[in-house]
Amino acid sequence: MNPFDVIKQRMQLANSGHRNIWDCARSVFRSEGLRAFYISYPTTLLMNMPFQSIQFGCYDIFRRTLNPTNTYSPLTHVSAGGMAGAVAALVTTPIDCCKTLLQTRGASMDTQVRHASSMLDAARIIYQRQGIQGFLRGAKPRVIANMPATAISWTTYEYFKWVITRRESRKI
Repeated sequence: MNPFDVIKQRMQLANSGHRNIWDCARSVFRSEGLRAFYISYPTTLLMNMPFQSIQFGCYDIFRRTLNPTNTYSPLTHVSAGGMAGAVAALVTTPIDCCKTLLQTRGASMDTQVRHASSMLDAARIIYQRQGIQGFLRGAKPRVIANMPATAISWTTYEYFKWVITRRESRKI
């Protein structure tokens, strides 16, 4: 999925000039090569692993707190899922900022940004230019986007778990 994320980020840049996905992909490949699609892959992994861990842990804590009886409760699952997604998104936003800098570096006119080749390079640039606040740029939209996604995922998971459990208990 990393190449698609790079294309998405490039197309979201103001005045990107890309007419469509294929135009963007060709342009990036021609000007930067195959490496441009994977330069942020280690950073993406470094972001997604803690995101998932935080999300799972928080969901369990929120679910137990909101529903100590552990009965099937769609409202609990949607609420706990949304809150878990919000926490995970907020905590991993600094890594997402580094990932975005790496994914869009080829479109930058800034020499230092264009030569960034690792998460540490990206973090150094962000900190030098924007300080600690630079690591939280885009946090609100990221949290807002992740809340419904994780709420829906957890609610769907819990619903099917409930259906399967009910079906299995009827067989006994």
